[in-house]
Amino acid sequence: MAAPETQSENNTGKPRISARVGGIAESATLAVDAKAKALKAAGRPVIGFGAGEPDFPTPKPIVDVAAAACADPRNHRYSPASGLPELREAIAAKTKRDSQYEVEPSQVLVTNGGKQAVYQSFAALLDPGDEVLLPAPYWTTYPEAIALAGGVPVVVGTDESTGYLASVEQLEAARTPRTKVLLFNSPSNPTGAVYPPEQVEAIGRWAVEHGIWVITDEIYEHLVYGGAEHVSMPAVVPELADTCVVLNGVAKTYAMTGWRVGWMIGPADVIKAATNLQSHLSSNVSNVSQRAALEAVSGSLDAVDAMREAFDRRRRKIVELLSAIPGVSCPEPQGAFYAYPSVKELLGREIRGSRPQTSVELAALVLEHAEVAVVPGEAFGTPGYFRLSYALGDDDLAEGVRRMGDLLREAK
Repeated sequence: MAAPETQSENNTGKPRISARVGGIAESATLAVDAKAKALKAAGRPVIGFGAGEPDFPTPKPIVDVAAAACADPRNHRYSPASGLPELREAIAAKTKRDSQYEVEPSQVLVTNGGKQAVYQSFAALLDPGDEVLLPAPYWTTYPEAIALAGGVPVVVGTDESTGYLASVEQLEAARTPRTKVLLFNSPSNPTGAVYPPEQVEAIGRWAVEHGIWVITDEIYEHLVYGGAEHVSMPAVVPELADTCVVLNGVAKTYAMTGWRVGWMIGPADVIKAATNLQSHLSSNVSNVSQRAALEAVSGSLDAVDAMREAFDRRRRKIVELLSAIPGVSCPEPQGAFYAYPSVKELLGREIRGSRPQTSVELAALVLEHAEVAVVPGEAFGTPGYFRLSYALGDDDLAEGVRRMGDLLREAK
């Protein structure tokens, strides 16, 4: 019996893996989280700042509804690929309640988590060569989904000097005749930046003026702090509604990352096209998860408020601790649950016999010697930074930053 082929090409001379899929990079955030968990399983006391998920359990009323749904025979069968009708109706109602944006249930498509909504939005809108303006730092999945859909990401760089916010002038400078879509994310992963309402409106009006679609990811809408305010772009620029897709889900707001329920909201023709794709790709989202999501979006926000209070406390603490480390500069995030400090001043300096030249190398050093896992800025299109999720317990947060700070203070 012949041994299985392991080379990159088979005996016909053709690649074993398609260029389209072979070019996809592993999710850096999930890779860091997996490595941290593997080291912990091996007995090392690693503290992980990599995972972008709340450390709270899903609120009990949601879990109770899901448990009951398991025994209901209605949920043992296929359901519409677009989502349970009552969930689509509830998402439309929730969108009006939370964003003052009125949509019909027919404009909602329930997806297997936010990532499927991201990919299907690009797949529905992009033809090969179409350009997508992508402000950086960006969530690591965005450029991969754009490329997989045949599009070309055009990175628009921002940094801490502007609060990681892209201006209309920057977007206009990056616009070309091939520009079709702007990817907009506020509150932002990985920076925690929140665009003020007047800037959201200005960007929306610029997009309308130039006929550019906007895909706006609002998964962190309820996680804003201090004086920051989240506004939905099509709510403040109503004329954008026909060229806008809103992405959202229950993962971050309700501590439901593992339940895998997200959604797209958009013009009827885009939602119909994406539904056709999903009908072949995955069909309906798990009915039990959909029942849980229905309870979440229809119920009280009391549990959400309690989680936000904890995140706000941790936000202020992690900024205080990081800012006390020489060579680390950490703007105060206004939303989500991430800090995004610059570590550029530490690159090239000697630490434990090494001179890390990149934030990837520095993150590896921190994991090895401080047993702290962070995600390097290269994953988000901006080398020289770390992303730290503060969605972990207060004690672990303080101990993890202390360990990292003790190591980085050795830099010379």
